[in-house]
Amino acid sequence: MPVPYRTPLHVRFGDLDPAGIVYYPRYGHFCHVAMEEFFRDVVGIDYPTLLREHGLGFPTVRIETDYRRPLRYGDDLEIEVTVTRVGTTAVEWRYRFLHRGDDRPAAESRLVTVCVVMASFEKTAVPAWLADKLTGAG
Repeated sequence: MPVPYRTPLHVRFGDLDPAGIVYYPRYGHFCHVAMEEFFRDVVGIDYPTLLREHGLGFPTVRIETDYRRPLRYGDDLEIEVTVTRVGTTAVEWRYRFLHRGDDRPAAESRLVTVCVVMASFEKTAVPAWLADKLTGAG
């Protein structure tokens, strides 16, 4: 498995529910933000460029999250991102939500994205150059 990538996240007031903890749908948003950072820092191409210039996107088709400890306003986190599998058209991602200095995840998400042609939103094969970069081989 490739070395995990980590990106910082600061929990904002707008991320909370009335109970004062991160509202559960925000985890999906946080995963997407971390994926965009992964594309920029690891793949070497920012996600807007992938969409506009390469005409490719990776919409989520499956998401599963395990919540272990609540996240609260002001928490400083790192989101650990690992690409666990690149298939013909799908990419599987693992996200771990870590308080800085603590390797016990507050939550873990597993996502499956599918490579699509943005003009038609039809599924397409993950290009070899991109698959190599996603897996750390390129």
